[in-house]
Parts: sequence; structure tokens; C-alpha cells
Amino acid sequence: MQEPTEGDSGADESPTTLTGGVGGKPTSLGRKDSGNFSEDSHAMVRLSDFPASNSFSQIHPRLSPIDGLMTEYSYNLLLIRRYWGYDEALIVLLSIFGYVLGAWDLGIGELSSGGDYKRSGIFGEESGFLHIAELALILAFLSVICWGAFFSLLWLRYPIMRENMVYLVIGMLFIQGGYLKAHSESPSFPTGLGIWDWLPVIVVNLVMLFLSVFVVNRAVIETRDVHVQERHSHPDPRVFDRAWHDHSLRAWSSTIGVWIVLLNMSSWFGSHSISQSPGELDFSYLMVFIYVITGIFSIVFFLNILWFPQFMLGGAEDRIQTSRAREVAGESTPQHRDEQGKCPVCNQRTAATRNAFGLVQAPCREQGCIGKGQPGSKCDKCESRIPTRVVCPNCGSSTPIGSHFGRVEVW
Repeated sequence: MQEPTEGDSGADESPTTLTGGVGGKPTSLGRKDSGNFSEDSHAMVRLSDFPASNSFSQIHPRLSPIDGLMTEYSYNLLLIRRYWGYDEALIVLLSIFGYVLGAWDLGIGELSSGGDYKRSGIFGEESGFLHIAELALILAFLSVICWGAFFSLLWLRYPIMRENMVYLVIGMLFIQGGYLKAHSESPSFPTGLGIWDWLPVIVVNLVMLFLSVFVVNRAVIETRDVHVQERHSHPDPRVFDRAWHDHSLRAWSSTIGVWIVLLNMSSWFGSHSISQSPGELDFSYLMVFIYVITGIFSIVFFLNILWFPQFMLGGAEDRIQTSRAREVAGESTPQHRDEQGKCPVCNQRTAATRNAFGLVQAPCREQGCIGKGQPGSKCDKCESRIPTRVVCPNCGSSTPIGSHFGRVEVW
């Protein structure tokens, strides 16, 4: 299904109203009250319209950032319920079949018996893989087919995340291989081991953190920054601030951390359940079950990691790249230059400035002070009050600072 994307929704916003996504209903600049919010509406609900949680801030004001994160999680769940369709259901179903078919042992006994542990390898007539029970071999091939279809659908469904998907899959393989390596050296891993026995797991997790945080997460966030600055720039700072809020990625970034934890759990349970030699430890079907469940949950989080940037930026056809990659490719990036204020009477440049994020600042009026700050706030040098009006050096008119940056709409 063709889903609405945030990348298409901010081109024609007025200073006092915002287009409500696909439905096209205008929404006021202020945050909507929770009593006016309805999940049944077919219009695109923005994060700034979503009712904010205040459970933690009521306990202590310093816990308010947790409320913001919980609000984003609730908002993301709403988007998933509304916009995930048959494609996403098929992707998750394929992963379930991939895990279940690959780990199935009831009625076969291949895993629980330990198999022929004197044979090893995947390729060749004498490989261990080709000498397992016939039914186990058939299920293994079916599992491989499911995983092949799974990654093919991801590749087709989320085109702007293809490169980043490759990085994340490499990280997945590293983590799974690290736990297999650790268990091959010590089947009871991590019981009774020293720090050096943890080295394979530590190394592969460092590789995963580098690929997921410093490559994928950074690329998505910096692409989001370019997207907002280019496609949602607006002379009214209130509209611009709302665009930044609507494109927040805090919950999405934390999802990567949860996914890595689930991936570690699944890899450990899977490796540990088959690491013991026959007769040393009874085979645990419960451990295999936990391996499958944690693996399926990790796939759901992995799907969300790929889906959300595609949902937010895919309609705008933005490439997911870091700023450095854009520079190497010769692509232009928005220049962050402060806008100089102009007197609304004579059009003379004044000392007031506004940065790319809509923050207006003015110089301090105290004699000898070189500080500045937002109108009405304290000076960053002498803590005097910054004036809310500016006197033009050319015509002498005293006007509100906001009027020096184009037409300002009334509330």
C-alpha cells in the first residue's frame, strides 16, 4: 500500500496552520489537547498533535525527558497500527517460519541427540550439514528460503534504507558468529570464564555498535536534519520548531539499542542450546523456545528500524547519508547562516539576528557589554535583561524585534 510520508507534508504550510498530512486538514500551531485526539481519524497525526504523557514529570520534574520518550513510543505504536499492512505482516511471518523451521526438533531428534559432532562444515559431500537427518535437512533448506524471501522483501520495500540494511545485517552476522565462537571454545559460556573468554562477544558488539550507531543512526539523523532544513524551512520560527518536533528520532534511536539487546539474547540462547556435547547436559526445548521468541521480537524491532526512516523521508526521495558522505559525493548541504534583521520602517539592517533554527537574538544594551541573548531573557555576559525592541540606527524608530524578520502573524 502507498503510505503517507512526512517528507511530502510541509511544503505549503502557512505561518499559523499546518497541513495535517494526507488528510489535508489544517491543525493549529498549539499542541492539541488529549481530549480532541482521536485514533480513528484518517488524517495524518503528527507528533506535535499527539497527547503528551506526564506520568513521570508528576513524580519529579527532572523525569520529564522520560515522558517525552514515552510519548514518542506511543506515537510510533499508533503509526505502526495505522500504516503497517500486508507487506509488513508477510515480512514478520517469513521471519517466524525462518526461526521455527530452523530450530524445529520435535519428532526428529537431530538437535537433542547432538547429531554426528565428528562431522563439520556446510559444503562438500562429507560436510556435517548434508549428513543430518533428512527431515531436518528439508526444514533447514525451507528456513533458508524463508530468510532469502525475508531479506528480498526488505530490499524491495525500503529502498532508501538498502545500504544501511546491509550494515545492520553484517552486524547481526557478527553477533551470531561471536556467540558461536565463544561457545565453541567454552560450551558453558559464560559460566566460570575470565575476561579474555568474553573477547569474541565484546569485539562483535563493538562492531555492531559502530555500524548501528556511528553509521546507520548518524546517517538517518543527519539526513533528517537536511530534510527539515530544506523542505520545512519557514520564516515563522513556531512553524519551524514544530517541524523539528514532528521529525524527532529519539524513540527510533533507542529502538536500535533494544534491538541489539534482543539480538544478543537470541544469539546466546540459540548457541547455548546446541553447544553441549551429547551426554553432558540434557537438551532444553525451553531454551530453544526462548531463542525463537527473542529472535522474532528482534526482527520486529529490526523491521521498525528500517520502516520508520522510509516512512518519514521516503516520499521526499532523500538519500540516507551522513553529511561527510554528501560532501564526498559533491552534494550541496544547507548553509546555516544567521539571518540579519531589517528595520520594518526603512529596511536598514539592524543588530538583531535569527539562526537556522528560528532562534532570535539581540545585543545587550548595557554600556561596554558585548553579550547577547533572546529578547526578554538575561544577557549571557552581564545578566541584564535583553530588550524586546530595537532602535533603528538609521531612522530612529523603535520596533519589536520580531518585526525585523518579515511579516509576523498574530496568534
